[in-house]
Amino acid sequence: MSKVNLPADALEIELDPIFKNQVARLYRITIYLRWIAIGLLWLTVGAYSLWELRYPISLIQEDFTWAAVRYGLAFQPIPAFGLCLCIGMMAGTLVWQSRNQIWGLPTAEYQRLIEHVGKIRKQGSSHPLWKWVVRSIDN
Repeated sequence: MSKVNLPADALEIELDPIFKNQVARLYRITIYLRWIAIGLLWLTVGAYSLWELRYPISLIQEDFTWAAVRYGLAFQPIPAFGLCLCIGMMAGTLVWQSRNQIWGLPTAEYQRLIEHVGKIRKQGSSHPLWKWVVRSIDN
C-alpha cells in the first residue's frame, strides 16, 4: 500500500516527485477512509442485523438447511438488507483495492486524484485534508 500502481497512460504524464507523492498519499487516505467507513457500518448496521437475525442463525447452527436461510432472510427483510449492505460494501472495496493493486489505477481515477490534489493545494491550509496530503510532506 505504500506505492500507487500507476496506469500505463500515466507514464506519459510528467509530474514532479513531490506532487506524485501527494497523489499517493491522497490515494492511501482514500483507502483508509473507505475501511473506516466499512468498520463503522459493521459496528452499527451489521451488529443490529446480526442481533435481529440471532434466532435464524441459531436454527442454521443446529441443522443447516436452505429453508432456515430463506426463513432468516426472507421473513426479516430489514436485517437481511443491512447484512447484505455490509457484505456488499466490504466485497466492493476488496475488489476495488485488489484491482488497483493488480492492474493499477485506471487513468480516469488517477486524473481525478491529480485534480483533487490540485484543489487541495489551491485551497491551502483551510482544506480538511491539507495536513495529511500536503503539509506533512513539506516538513
